[in-house]
Amino acid sequence: MQEERFTRAKHDERFPTNAIRGCLEQAGLSHDQLDYVGYYDKPFLTFERLLETYVSYAPRGFRAFASAMPIWLKQKLRIPREIRQGLCRDAGSPYTGPLVFTEHHESHAAGAFFPSPFEESAFLTMDGVGEWATASWGTGRGNRTDLSHELHFPHSLG
Repeated sequence: MQEERFTRAKHDERFPTNAIRGCLEQAGLSHDQLDYVGYYDKPFLTFERLLETYVSYAPRGFRAFASAMPIWLKQKLRIPREIRQGLCRDAGSPYTGPLVFTEHHESHAAGAFFPSPFEESAFLTMDGVGEWATASWGTGRGNRTDLSHELHFPHSLG
């Protein structure tokens, strides 16, 4: 479920409270019954890429750097706190279970492979950029995905 489908705000950047509530309701679960909560990328690796990119283009990229840093310092580098607080907004008590952070392209691969009817599959993911990867490929077997190759930023076909 996507938050923007509930809020009708395209690319809604707020914590996806409505989407989470919808998923939990559909599964008949509460947040304290979850074994894990997964997040679609590794924020510190993405932050590393952003800093390296801003430094390499300095001073031309200063305006983009200055607009991005407040959001990163206030929210995105504190994703575990955001997740725990966001999950307890309706429930009252915070989520205390484990958080799992996967690579962005691993999330894409898992999102396609695991709901598929296939026991084994090859995959190719492409987008603008994840942490450093802009494309990746590998295989899915059983309950695992294996990213065997990556194309790295700034090279991107996505």
